[in-house]
Amino acid sequence: MEVMVGPSGKRCWSDEFKGQVVAETLVPGVTVNEVARRHDLRPNHLSSWRRLAKDGKLPVPDLAGAEFAPVVFEPPAPEPQDAAMAPIEIVSGDIVIRLDTTTSAARVAEIARALRTP
Repeated sequence: MEVMVGPSGKRCWSDEFKGQVVAETLVPGVTVNEVARRHDLRPNHLSSWRRLAKDGKLPVPDLAGAEFAPVVFEPPAPEPQDAAMAPIEIVSGDIVIRLDTTTSAARVAEIARALRTP
């Protein structure tokens, strides 16, 4: 462990040390307070380091027994078609009827039957 004390008396920890201590808090059953006491730290310092790690700003090494939440990637949902982009067309000879996609199936069938009736 490398702890540097500056002229003001403040301690300074390396990112490696911070990451190692954060990793210790990820072991099931271990509390932040317990790890902070073990390393003579204040729990709020350790909590802020955990926040940095969560935001990807502090590297955390793999530690035996540490549990991480799995990352699941899902493909993006297809964008809905705009009603104006894909109209429903009913064609009968020279007659073309265009309806927007919000028209009910019952109404489309009714129109199609009406066009077939002589």
